[in-house]
Amino acid sequence: MNLTLAVDERLVEQARKIAESQGKSLNQVIREYLEELASPATVVGEMEELRRLSLEGQGRSRGWKFDRQEIHERT
Repeated sequence: MNLTLAVDERLVEQARKIAESQGKSLNQVIREYLEELASPATVVGEMEELRRLSLEGQGRSRGWKFDRQEIHERT
């Protein structure tokens, strides 16, 4: 399938140079990114990491709780 994108020329040139430094074409880099993005394994892995981090965190807030008023105050 072909895909057409509207992208700034400078961005494309910078990305092409980075891809080239990795020994890849820009097309290959974009394809690999889309494959990773759409991979269910990626989502599952990220959810597992979030669960692990939340369990390991052990809540170090020392009793501090969000104060809605403080959050919205402008300094």
